[in-house]
Amino acid sequence: MAGMKSLRLSAYAAVLVVAIGLVQAIASVSFYRSIDAHTLREDHARRVAELLVVSERVFQSQPEATARVMTSNHLQVAVATRPSVSRQAASDELTDLDAQILRWEPSLADKAIHLAIVRTQADRRDFIGSMQLADGRWLNFQSQDISSMWPIALRATWMTVVTAAVCLALALVALRVLTLPLRRMTQATRMIGSGQRVAIRETGPTDLRNLAHSMNEMQDRIAHLVEDQARSFEAIGHDLRTPLARHKVAAELVEDAELGALLLGSVAEMEALLDSLQSFLRAQHLRSDPERVDLAELLQALTTPMGDCARLDCPYEAVVRTYREPVQLALSALVENACRYGQQAHITVHNRAGAWTVIIADDGPGIPDRHFEDVLEPFFRLDEARGRTTRGFGLGIPTAHRLLARFGGGLSFSRGENGGLIVTVRLPVAN
Repeated sequence: MAGMKSLRLSAYAAVLVVAIGLVQAIASVSFYRSIDAHTLREDHARRVAELLVVSERVFQSQPEATARVMTSNHLQVAVATRPSVSRQAASDELTDLDAQILRWEPSLADKAIHLAIVRTQADRRDFIGSMQLADGRWLNFQSQDISSMWPIALRATWMTVVTAAVCLALALVALRVLTLPLRRMTQATRMIGSGQRVAIRETGPTDLRNLAHSMNEMQDRIAHLVEDQARSFEAIGHDLRTPLARHKVAAELVEDAELGALLLGSVAEMEALLDSLQSFLRAQHLRSDPERVDLAELLQALTTPMGDCARLDCPYEAVVRTYREPVQLALSALVENACRYGQQAHITVHNRAGAWTVIIADDGPGIPDRHFEDVLEPFFRLDEARGRTTRGFGLGIPTAHRLLARFGGGLSFSRGENGGLIVTVRLPVAN
């Protein structure tokens, strides 16, 4: 569920970024179109003004070469006896162009100049005009595509997009740096929720330092509360062993053998319950330092007392830096659970990209998929797998789960091909 929410949030963010980019691109194009209209008219007017002045001088020295010399990629020039524009139409755009030409070249003020804008077959708007020369002939010119503003607009838009992308990248980097303490805090919160003890660094802005300090104090209070609760139950369990010992002695003195055996069985069951409860409570506050552990050696020590029930398969050297006592207690509870409810337990060790896992598979009745989460709760028992005559109190798997989660590991369940339970243990690895 959290992954789906994160995916939806990423999709919303991507849509927002694309929308902002489109709005910026449209706004940029509209803006540059508005400013380019004037800029392009001014550019055409400048080129035409220069053309007219230079063409008149060339015509005075080389009349026949004027058209050839002055024609370029953007300007076409011809000398004729008749003007291409007989008279100038009334237009604000032409009046503005005429004024800009004279602003660039005031010497043209006394010349007869006619201007016009025509639309070509290629749907362009060309700027054409005629200027009368000294001998009475006319210099006709054509400046191509006066409305073509897209090259400039696209270049400017591209520069805007690149600038915006750079600014966005810098903003994202800055945001990532600024939110790093929050991400660390979130990760620490998850680890605290799984039972781990995390020392949060009290650095950064004042609010974050106060939050980190409060979370550290909260961890201390929770740890003291759990430890006090666990020790209280341990003390109660210890005190209960004294009357149980008296009952055991009394049961041995009972003359009725059947009644004595029943009493001894009840006492043994109570002692086993106290042992399981003590192990479960100890898992709440157990502390351990990381060390190098030989998994093959550790598992061999666990499986040897089980005899033929447990079979170990560790084909290579398996040395990992982990927490010996919690891992040993967790694996011991799981192996005992597999042997209790099955005839054979198969233990294998795997290492995939530095992640160590121990797989414990049994041939017992297994656990239905719908109860995989339930068996992590204390005292949960399956009627079909654990009857009244079956030993166990529903604390083995929860104890292993809490031990592994407390130190950064975990376990998961699946069903074997023959219906048995397969427990995959992800060992905590200390950095």
